[in-house]
Amino acid sequence: MEFRRLAFVAAEVPQARRALNRLAKIHGQSAPEDADVIVALGGDGLMLQTLHRFMSSGKAIYGMNRGSVGFLMNDYSEKGLRERIRAAELTMVRPLKMSAVDQSGSIHKAMAFNEVSFLRQTHQTASLRISIDGHVRLDELKCDGILLATPVGSTAYNLSAYGPILPINSPLLALTPISPFRPRRWRGAILPHQARVTIESLECEKRPVAVVADHVEVRHIRKVEIAEDRKRSARLLFDPGHSLAERVLAEQFRF
Repeated sequence: MEFRRLAFVAAEVPQARRALNRLAKIHGQSAPEDADVIVALGGDGLMLQTLHRFMSSGKAIYGMNRGSVGFLMNDYSEKGLRERIRAAELTMVRPLKMSAVDQSGSIHKAMAFNEVSFLRQTHQTASLRISIDGHVRLDELKCDGILLATPVGSTAYNLSAYGPILPINSPLLALTPISPFRPRRWRGAILPHQARVTIESLECEKRPVAVVADHVEVRHIRKVEIAEDRKRSARLLFDPGHSLAERVLAEQFRF
C-alpha cells in the first residue's frame, strides 16, 4: 500500500503542535476518514487516545515521539516519512473490555489497551475478591489495588507494580496486585487471554475503590468484569528493527 494520504494528529503540547504544522506543510494533511494512515505526534498518552479514537476504523497508526514517554512511538523525523511508513512492520493489538457496577447499581463500560486497574480511594486498604471464569480464586485480597494488563500494557503500570513482562504476541494477560498486604506472598497470576476476570469490593462503602481503564476512571465501584475484546483490534506500525515485540523483549534486559 502506498500510504499517499496522511492524517496527522497531535498532543496539546507545543513541540507536538509545531511538528504537526511542519509535517502537514511538507506532506499534506488529509481528513482522518479519508487517510490511508494516521500519524500520531506525542507520547504514549496521545497514542492511547489515538488507538481508542480509530480502533473501529481499521486504519493503521504510525506514531512519532513528541512527548515525554514514547514506548509506543517511533523516533521523530520529518524526512522520508512515507518511505518509513511503507517499510514499517505491523503489530495488531487487542483491547480489554470492562464492565463496572458502582454502589448505586449503575453500569459503566470502557476499553483499555494497556490495563484495567482497581485502586483504593482513601487511606483504607481495599478488600477484594478475585474470580476467574466464574470460580473464586482468592477469597480476600487486602491491598492498594490490582490490575489486569495486556502484553502492550505489561511494560507500563504493570511493570512498575512488579508484574511480569509479556511477549507482545503472547495469548496472555497479567493479573498483578498493587502493594498487597494480605496474603503478602501472592504476586499475581499469568492468565490465558480468553479468561474472564471478576473483581469484587467486599467493603465498598467502608473501603471505596475506583476502576481505571486507560484514561477512563469510575469511582465507588462494587464489582468489575474484564475480558479481552476479540472483536476489536488496532493496527500499529513500527520502524524495522524497532518493532513493539523487540522493545518488549529488550525491556526484560534493562536494569
